[in-house]
Amino acid sequence: MSNAPDVLTFGETMVALRGNGPLKLGGSMDVSVAGAESNVAIGLSRLGHAVRWSGAVGDDEAGELVLRTLRAEGVDVGAATRDPSAPTGLLLFEPRLPDVTRVHYYRAGSAGSRLTPDAVDAAFAAGAPRVLHLTGITPALGPSAAEACRRALRLARDHGTQVCLDVNFRSRLWSSDEASAELCGWLPHVDVLIASDDELPLCLPSARTASPEPEKTLLAGGIRELVVKLGSRGATVHTADNTLHSPARQVHAVDAVGAGDAFVAGYLSALLDGADVATRLDRAITTGAFAVASRGDWEGAPTRAELRLLSADPGTVVR
Repeated sequence: MSNAPDVLTFGETMVALRGNGPLKLGGSMDVSVAGAESNVAIGLSRLGHAVRWSGAVGDDEAGELVLRTLRAEGVDVGAATRDPSAPTGLLLFEPRLPDVTRVHYYRAGSAGSRLTPDAVDAAFAAGAPRVLHLTGITPALGPSAAEACRRALRLARDHGTQVCLDVNFRSRLWSSDEASAELCGWLPHVDVLIASDDELPLCLPSARTASPEPEKTLLAGGIRELVVKLGSRGATVHTADNTLHSPARQVHAVDAVGAGDAFVAGYLSALLDGADVATRLDRAITTGAFAVASRGDWEGAPTRAELRLLSADPGTVVR
């Protein structure tokens, strides 16, 4: 029996502490884990797909929490590594206003930032995936993590693996110029590019020269599907043949954290199912809505059976 997963992803997953008010006032905190790539992995696993996560954690209790959580969600962590000389990263969420949450990172020198290309080799050796999912966060963590991403792109090419890149730009980790220089070099390997509309310039050649039609420029450069996230305005998919837009589903917004990752999980799930672009976009919009309507990075991710719940009439009791 093949051990090849549907999707391979890797990056830094941290322990997440969520307070109920200003940190300086103390109080209780909820403990969980968070990381863009592992959020996508959990979302895909709940939708019934085989997913492998190949990140690095410290040889500590925080790292055990990360691995235990992912295993409990059905994600394969057999290719993950424990670094005995670096800690697992930490993430603090501080709600300050009803719609404003401050995020504090403690990830400098963390195990996740020291992920090596060898870990990627081991993940592919255990079975080449159908899809490799990367984000623009991982290469910003440090030279070793960036080289691990480049190794993964080469291995994906060698194995005929589709590549999905979610730009996921983080200004605290690197500058827009640094991000553009790195990610533009990836684009010849990328099949599905996912970005918010303000991230598109990072993917354009010629030092991010403004383009009146960035979508056409990227498609002409070899991107098969360009998926543009528009937040509360929904999302648009551009292909060589068509442009398709879908509005966001109307839900009671509770927490927008993790919505982009849930959207990616939905899109890749439908792609793996062989669904058409319209169905991919609809599932992505749906899974993103579940995330917005739930607290936490990944906790609200739906199962396949739950996808239909957003189509139910308000106040419906599902028995």
